[in-house]
Amino acid sequence: MNPNLQHLQPYPFQKLRQLLDGVRPEPTLSHIDLSVGEPKHPAPAFVQQTLANALEKLSAYPGTQGTVELRTTIADWLQRRFHLNTTPDITREVLPVNGTREALFAFAQCVVNQNPDTDTNTNTDTAPLVLMPNPFYQIYEGAALLAGATPHYLPCTADTGFNIDFSAVPAEVWQRCQLIYICSPGNPAGAVIPTEQLKQLIELADTYDFIIASDECYSEIYFDDNTPPPSLLQACAELGRDDYRRCVVFHSLSKRSNLPGLRSGFVAGDGDILSQFLQYRTYHGCAMPIHHQLASIAAWNDEDHVRENRRLYREKFAAVLPILQGHLKVSKPDAGFYLWAETPIADDQFTRQLLTEQHITVVPGRYLARTDANQLNPGENRIRMALVAPVEQCQEAAERLVRFVGNL
Repeated sequence: MNPNLQHLQPYPFQKLRQLLDGVRPEPTLSHIDLSVGEPKHPAPAFVQQTLANALEKLSAYPGTQGTVELRTTIADWLQRRFHLNTTPDITREVLPVNGTREALFAFAQCVVNQNPDTDTNTNTDTAPLVLMPNPFYQIYEGAALLAGATPHYLPCTADTGFNIDFSAVPAEVWQRCQLIYICSPGNPAGAVIPTEQLKQLIELADTYDFIIASDECYSEIYFDDNTPPPSLLQACAELGRDDYRRCVVFHSLSKRSNLPGLRSGFVAGDGDILSQFLQYRTYHGCAMPIHHQLASIAAWNDEDHVRENRRLYREKFAAVLPILQGHLKVSKPDAGFYLWAETPIADDQFTRQLLTEQHITVVPGRYLARTDANQLNPGENRIRMALVAPVEQCQEAAERLVRFVGNL
């Protein structure tokens, strides 16, 4: 067996199931699940119809690189959405993937160059580092460990605006860094990394020779249509860096288009890196089915359903936040659909009692983060709530939360 498997930690939802084992929720209340970031808005009908009309494509093997039509659609969307100077080259700079989760994991396996003199136990002073925000999407950590690297956690707290303070990272850390994962808008706090900070990170990547993997799967869920979150590729464009050197972005239809079951996304950026990633994926055997590609083309070509999606999320935040304010320490995020709330008692205790008394499931913040060298876990005494349920349920959940906090 791969010895690095022993370093993997249980997934947050596995920990949550163990925490809630044996809980008997209040039977008079219906369950409201705010724990999983799974969109509950209807999948676009026209995408469903496109998928149904293409089922004859089940008889054909898909190509790993995807069809020219899909790559062209993605490249055009990127140019429109992020005001790029040129449309990305569909032969080298765009690659469809089966959702960002799969691609974010596989990417580290492809790009990390494990020192052959390094012991397989990654807890050494010489193993390559993969940097990531803390709290974080646990795929980053697992990807780093199984690639033979050491995860290095960069705190994202209220003091840093829930973003990484790149200027606070020591030079010796950058020197060992081969790959950094960033997430903007972030999960769980919803913070957006400003363009100037992205440019700062690009300069650091040039100085210390590492790759930036930008997880942008929440980029289309925001509140002000006039100020959408920027992309790493957009920062490249403003720098005149049209080859996107050392920069790769990950996008998905799961959140944007309420299509988590389609498992459709893409990777775009540095063509030299993606040509190698394509070769890796050819051996990996993870091509997107053709009927999914056709459905994806339909989704990427339409913005009306995305604007409606944003409207529904705005409606939920507008309904929930006024109820919670004054009772729970929580603020509106920059973007995304999560609330990252402070808890008056330990977050795991809060989570268990909340399910018991109010039949609401949330995620303890400590499960989404790691304890650092100073014995601080930036997720402690916080919970993540996904406002994915219908607005009426979200509003009812907020009212129950107020009653729960009032009884503590």
